Amino acid sequence: MTATAPENPDEGKLARASRRIAWLTLALGFATAVVVFFAKSNRAGMGIAIGTVLAWVNYRWLDQSLGMLVTVTTAKPDSPQARGVPASFYWKLCGRYVLIAVVIYVIVHYFALPLVSVLVGLLALGAGAIVGSLYEVSAESE
Repeated sequence: MTATAPENPDEGKLARASRRIAWLTLALGFATAVVVFFAKSNRAGMGIAIGTVLAWVNYRWLDQSLGMLVTVTTAKPDSPQARGVPASFYWKLCGRYVLIAVVIYVIVHYFALPLVSVLVGLLALGAGAIVGSLYEVSAESE
């Protein structure tokens, strides 16, 4: 697959913002996990790190499923993309909640990591989105 120039100039900007949110989620979540690991407890730090990974997977799957949906809805009627929404769309859109629920259950029940720390790790996506949005706002004002 080769990269092509986006038809809409805003597409490149949106793709960069999406990538920025993804890496900020990981960076902020893991930074918090390291601080908590050494300041509070190693189990709480591990819980935050696992929650951060779950938040990142959740974001990636949401981003990919919405990308598939946009491709299908904007495709020309006679193109191969117009055949319909692929099955992976439904798995990535709904399965992410199942994955999060199962992983949280296993982590809390079998590994006895604090539930609150895993939930704090899941909040890393919100932190990444806020910091990424603040960057976009400050970059546009310059």
